[in-house]
Amino acid sequence: MSFSKNTIAWVAFAFVGMVWGSNFVFMKLASDYITPMQIVFWRVLFGFVPIAFFACAKKTLSLSHLKHGHHFLTMGLLATVVYYFGFAKGTSLLSSGIAGAISGAIPLFSIIAAALFLTEEAITKWKLIGSALGFIGILILARPFSANVDSETTLGASYMVMGAMSVGFSFVYAKRFISPLKLSSLALTTYQLGAGLIILFFVTDFEGIGAITESILPSAATIFGLGLLGTGMAYLCYYFIIENLGALTASSVTYIPPVIALAIGGLVMGEVIETRDYVATGLILLAVSVVAFAGKAKS
Repeated sequence: MSFSKNTIAWVAFAFVGMVWGSNFVFMKLASDYITPMQIVFWRVLFGFVPIAFFACAKKTLSLSHLKHGHHFLTMGLLATVVYYFGFAKGTSLLSSGIAGAISGAIPLFSIIAAALFLTEEAITKWKLIGSALGFIGILILARPFSANVDSETTLGASYMVMGAMSVGFSFVYAKRFISPLKLSSLALTTYQLGAGLIILFFVTDFEGIGAITESILPSAATIFGLGLLGTGMAYLCYYFIIENLGALTASSVTYIPPVIALAIGGLVMGEVIETRDYVATGLILLAVSVVAFAGKAKS
């Protein structure tokens, strides 16, 4: 029985959504053994290996690209190091379900950043409404004004927002400085992860990093779940989706992880997920839909 490329692309779409949604549980398991920065190091290392191997096999890398190294370092910082660290640190302080729910704000921050820094992206009434809805959802999840919530919840939410904002702003940087280079997505991601790995070599405290091997589950979650699957294979599948279904359809995969993270956190991990948490997640996803629709209507 043969399957069309479109069918395989939709299977890949579901795979990416599931893996990215489960990443928060993997980070939560790893945080009991190693620091958030060490989690990021392992994730990027084992994500970079398959990407680099595939890029070499496809012959998409070139020494001539090194002249753009400063751009790759910037992307490595924004879209890899700060992004992954914010999520790893935030998840270590929150339940995995709530952390995943807040991650749904990534498209919102990218659209806001585009409106602020790209002249062709005007700030409209509907973008303001969508942004307001999204931040209300984040506030509900963070509970900064609740007397029954400890400071770790608000701090964890702040780290999640930092990570989401960093990767959101990286999209604007990529559009202004990376897209004009006309390099393949595979090559760009290889350079980005490689640059991120170089930065991590200098900023990571490696003392105790081997503690992740003390238990099979967290080590498998980090190496295979976060690294090979959540970064390496997920990126490769993402390219395949873009190629066969288009960039717009591919970008909508970011709607899936918050739902998956909440489901795994509540049903599998036994985390306490309140009704207002589901409502807040719905608000964030609605906000992203409103702002994205406003952008399409303009174009």
